[in-house]
Amino acid sequence: MDCLFCKIFQGQIPSKKVYEDENVFAFEDIHPLAKTHILFIHKKHTTNVNGLSTIHVGQVFTAIKNWTSGQKIEKEGFRVVTNTGPDAGQTVFHAHFHVLGGEKLGGFGK
Repeated sequence: MDCLFCKIFQGQIPSKKVYEDENVFAFEDIHPLAKTHILFIHKKHTTNVNGLSTIHVGQVFTAIKNWTSGQKIEKEGFRVVTNTGPDAGQTVFHAHFHVLGGEKLGGFGK
């Protein structure tokens, strides 16, 4: 498979890993859109979030909870975003979730 994110969690491409368990891998985004910008991926390859089962989505969100719990980002707040399809801004076609924070975020919810 020629998937960038699969190669990253398999160690074929270097990354700045911040979290890993048996199902989920998380690493720093190389083009951050916030002071903290982490990508969480399920190790089961699916093209987008619609390919993930509810169990897999739950595993990713449990990983996000585990990683953010007790950290400064949890107290200040963070945003979780996923893009599905090119028109929504998806550029890597392996389902992933952006965790953004570490600063005041604009855009949504104003």
